[in-house]
Order: sequence, then structure tokens, then C-alpha cells
Amino acid sequence: MRSAYEYKRVLNVNCKAFSTTHLKDFDIRMVEKWRLKLLAGGRTANTVNRIYTNFRASLSKVEEWGLIDEHPLRKMRPIKTPQKTIVRYLSSDEEARLRAAIDQREVLKRTERQSANKWRENRGYNLYPCSEDLAFVDHLKPMIILSMNTGMRRGEVFKLTWQNVSFDRRQLTVSGQTSKSGKIRHIPLNTEALETLEKWKRQNSNSAPFVFSNKDGMPFDNVKKGWAKILKTAEIEGFRWHDLRHHFASRLVMAGVNLNTVREPTRAFKLCHDFAVCALVSGS
Repeated sequence: MRSAYEYKRVLNVNCKAFSTTHLKDFDIRMVEKWRLKLLAGGRTANTVNRIYTNFRASLSKVEEWGLIDEHPLRKMRPIKTPQKTIVRYLSSDEEARLRAAIDQREVLKRTERQSANKWRENRGYNLYPCSEDLAFVDHLKPMIILSMNTGMRRGEVFKLTWQNVSFDRRQLTVSGQTSKSGKIRHIPLNTEALETLEKWKRQNSNSAPFVFSNKDGMPFDNVKKGWAKILKTAEIEGFRWHDLRHHFASRLVMAGVNLNTVREPTRAFKLCHDFAVCALVSGS
């Protein structure tokens, strides 16, 4: 769930065309021209619909507050989009290449850090934190490993807090505030996911509540650049971060887990309290 600040930021960026428009001057034709302009600018229909939904919701709140008599977009519908979508998941070879690309990035980043510190040391500058003894050079590898082994959405990974990670019970909780459905989910952690979080916790002993936080203690909200480079190195095309969720589900199905169980993680946890599902997926 976005905060009020995040909603305001999104509206300011995507609805800037209406910044000088009076509330009572909005009409369907004006908004339709705006949507078409977004499409012409390269936005997909799904993206435009998400932006439009946020904008429409803001006008609904304005109507609720009594600042306008009637919602100007009440009869306006979202853009029609194709119903059929391609479910993408990784082949065994692609997963191996993805993991190799992640590890290759780690080596490259460590080498770059060592080179930079030598340069800084020779000039008497403060050194960057040493990464040789750390499990990870930054947040990207543990984020990907966690998504691959839990089926969590990217936004859920961003907003995950340490309070919702139970190492003793080997599970994490996706709160209703961050889940797409608004429902709480309890997800069992297999060996790889558990060890990843344990190592990440040890190298991040700060007091930030979020599992993956920036230097200011706030959650990340964008990993597109790093993710794109990893996919390019792995020579994997047409694969989004969200597809890690599909990949996780496909591994469960191939391991013999019932589809209804896959669709409901909470049920999966109850049925597999001994983490048999996770052991099947990871081989641990």
C-alpha cells in the first residue's frame, strides 16, 4: 500500500498536465486526450490504466470531500487490454545463467571496490567500506534470491521489515498493507532463502526497520538498472522481475504440489509445516 507521500509523487509525475486545471473543469474528453498522449509516448495500456486509476481515485476523494458535485469520470472506463498474457518462467539453463550472472556481478563489484580503495588510499582519502568479508556486495543478490525462493512480489520485497521475518520458525509474513490482495500471507523459508536472510542480517546491523533499505533507512523502490544488466549478462530476454513469482510457482507445480496450494501460500504453509514444499523446490 502506497503512502500519501508516494501517491502525491506519482500524481505529480504522471498527471502534471492537469496541474493548472480547476477541479470543476475536468471532463472525459480532456482526460481521454491525456491518456492517448501517454500511449503515444510509449506507455503500455496497462501502465496507462494504473496511472488513470490513481488519478480517478483522487477525484473520488475530492467528490467525497464535497469539493465537486459529481465525479467527472464516473462513466469513463479503463482502456481495454488483451486478456491473454504469456506466463514466463526460467528453463533450467536460464536459471543457471541467471545465477551465474548474479555471482559474476558480485565479483565485478568487489574488484571495483578494491580498485577504488587503492586509488583513495594513495591519495589519503577515506576508504569505502570493505566488502571482502561480506556475504553480499549490496542488496540486489539477496533480493533476487528471496524473490526466486518465496514468490514474493517486488513491492513486497521492498517493504519487507525485519519484524516480519521469523528465523526461529523459518517463515516471513507479508502484511496486508503491502500485499496486492490486502491479505496477510505467511511464507515458509527454504534453506537458501533462510541462509540468505541470515547472512544479510549479519552484515546489516543498523536499526533500519526494512530488510532492504538505502543509506537513509528507507526502502528501495527501483532496481531496474541492476536487474537489466544481470539479464543482459545472462542473455535472458522477455523476463521481468515479476516473472520470478511465476518461476517459483512453476517449480512448485513441477515438484508435484497441487495448484490450489500454490495459489494460496497460507494454505501451503499449513499443509507443509515441515517445509516439505520448500525442500522440494530447492533440493534442501
